[in-house]
Amino acid sequence: MAHYMQEFDKHKIFWRSRRGMLELDLLLVPFTNEVLETLSPKDQVLYEELLEQDDQDLLSWLMGRENPANIGFKSLIEKILKYNNRAD
Repeated sequence: MAHYMQEFDKHKIFWRSRRGMLELDLLLVPFTNEVLETLSPKDQVLYEELLEQDDQDLLSWLMGRENPANIGFKSLIEKILKYNNRAD
């Protein structure tokens, strides 16, 4: 089975990761550039779905203020935060 990242436009995902909200851009853009291709095809699809969510919801989830109803989003958000906290 072909890796999912080969089946869609990586540039489109990169630009969708740029939200125009600094807090989100600082978390999503590096993750997209450096980690997204290494995720399972299931998580790559989930990331695309995550990018369809409202900026305020994304920010609230990434800041730990609320938990997403989608358990897959929660797992993916944990991966995003873990990646961004790797230098701590």
